[in-house]
Amino acid sequence: MAKIERIEILMVDLPPKVKRVDAIQSFESQETPIVKITDSDGAIGVGYTYTIGQGGPAIMSLLERTLLPKLVGCDPMQIEKIWRDMLFATHATSVGAITSLALAAIDTALWDLKCKKLNQPLHKMAGGAKERIQLYSTEGGWLHLSPEQLVEDAQARKAEGFKGAKIKIGHQLAADDAARLSAVRNAVGDRFEIMTDANQSFSLSEARRRARVLEEFNIGWFEEPLHADDVGAHENLAASTSIPIAVGESMYSISQFNEYLRRDAASIIQVDVARIGGITPWLKVAHVAEAFNVAVCPHFLMELHVSLCCAVPNSNWLEFIPQLDRLTNSSMKIEDGFGVPSDEPGLGIDWDFEAIARLKADGSEAVIN
Repeated sequence: MAKIERIEILMVDLPPKVKRVDAIQSFESQETPIVKITDSDGAIGVGYTYTIGQGGPAIMSLLERTLLPKLVGCDPMQIEKIWRDMLFATHATSVGAITSLALAAIDTALWDLKCKKLNQPLHKMAGGAKERIQLYSTEGGWLHLSPEQLVEDAQARKAEGFKGAKIKIGHQLAADDAARLSAVRNAVGDRFEIMTDANQSFSLSEARRRARVLEEFNIGWFEEPLHADDVGAHENLAASTSIPIAVGESMYSISQFNEYLRRDAASIIQVDVARIGGITPWLKVAHVAEAFNVAVCPHFLMELHVSLCCAVPNSNWLEFIPQLDRLTNSSMKIEDGFGVPSDEPGLGIDWDFEAIARLKADGSEAVIN
C-alpha cells in the first residue's frame, strides 16, 4: 500500500486579466496556493485553492505548519478519512474561509492523484452523469462597464454559442441597473439567459424592491442579494418573488447549504469547490441539492468545475471566468457554448510547471517530507 512521502507547496499571485468590479469590491489579485503530493509509488497529484484579494499567506501557513505534516505516511486513497481528520485537526477554526480553502488544496490534490492511479478522468470517477455543461459568461458583465460594453460582450458570447451572461447589479439607483439590463435584453432577445449578481449588497427591503424591477427582464436568477449568513431574509425574499434566488459562493460547510435547502431559501446552489473545502464536500452538497430537486451552478473555478458539473445530474450552468490561463498549457475545451471536461486521468488541468515556477510569490515555497 502506497503512502504519502513528499508534499510541495507554493503560491502564485495572479492579477486579473481584465478589470473586475462588483457592488462591494474590486479584484486586485488572485492568490493561488498549489499543493503537489507524491506517494511512495511515485504517483503525483496536484491541487489548488484561491483567494480573491488577500489571505493567501494565511492559507499557506495553515498548510505548511499544521495540515500537511499530518499527511506524511497516510494512505492517499483514503480521501474521506484524510478530509475528516484534517477538519477535526482544525476544529477551532472551522467553519471558516481559511480552513476550508486550505482543505480544498489538499483534497483536490488527493483526487488528482487517485484519478491518475486509477487511470480515470475526474468527471467519470466522481459520477459520470453527462458529457458537457452549458456556459454563461460573467467576464463581460462587471459593474463598472457601460450598457454599450455589456451589450457588445453579450452579443459576442451569444455568437460563440454561449447560452447566457451574468450582469453585476448594485448601483445606487435601481433605474441604473434597469437601464443596463434593458439594453442587454433588447440586444440579445428572449432566447438568451440573463443572470444578475448583487454580491450581498442589499438589505431585505431593497432586495424585494429590486426583485420587482428584475422580473420585467425575465432574469434567470438573482444571485447573492443579501448577506450570505441571513437564511431567514433569503427565505422571505424567495417567497416574495418569481425570480430564482442563487446562493453559495460565500458558504463554507455542508450544513449551511442544508439549512438553505430545508427552508426553501434558495433554488440555485452555487457551491464553490475551494470555499466548501474540496471535491469531497462539493459532491455531498451537490447530492443534497439533488434530493431537494435544486440545480447546482458552481461559482468560479471553471477549469475544475467543468468536470464536477459533468459528474452530477443536477448541474445546470458553468460560469465562464478564465482563471488559470497563465498557469496551464491548454484552456478548458469549449464546443458550441458548452464546457467539455478533459478525458485525461486526473482533474483535467494541464499545468505548466515552468510558468508556475516563474510566477511563484517570493518566499512561498516549502517541502514537507
